[in-house]
Amino acid sequence: MATTLELWNKVTAFPKGKWTFSRMLCLKAPYFGSISPLFIELKPNYCEISIKKKRSVLNHIGTVHAIAMCNMAELAGGTMTEVTVPSTHRWIPKGMTVEYLKKAETDLIAIATPVEADYNWEKSGEYLVNVDVYDTHKDKVFHATITMWISKKK
Repeated sequence: MATTLELWNKVTAFPKGKWTFSRMLCLKAPYFGSISPLFIELKPNYCEISIKKKRSVLNHIGTVHAIAMCNMAELAGGTMTEVTVPSTHRWIPKGMTVEYLKKAETDLIAIATPVEADYNWEKSGEYLVNVDVYDTHKDKVFHATITMWISKKK
């Protein structure tokens, strides 16, 4: 079975490949489909996704809902972690802290990167991921730090 990164590299070589990959991932983890994400870039230590400002992700004041941005952060952070950790290891989200910095009034881009790019994979422990969400004006509207628990596969 292909790894997530191998699948990304194969599928995105074709027209509509990023859209196809995004839909495939949402079939595997259906809740993420609620925000209709589009993967823009995926590689070890980096994931970028976008969502459109549409009715299904809005709150009562017409801005992108806080939980839609949390969903976006978990998807970007988790997928970045998946393609970064060695195949000998596993991961699971342990916690997430978030900051809502500004009203999210446009389409959004989320960028996930590790806090420590040179993490020591020999130890089990916490692996921190930063996710920043930007509006179309390149203003940061949201920040999350996700704590992943990393351990060797049994």
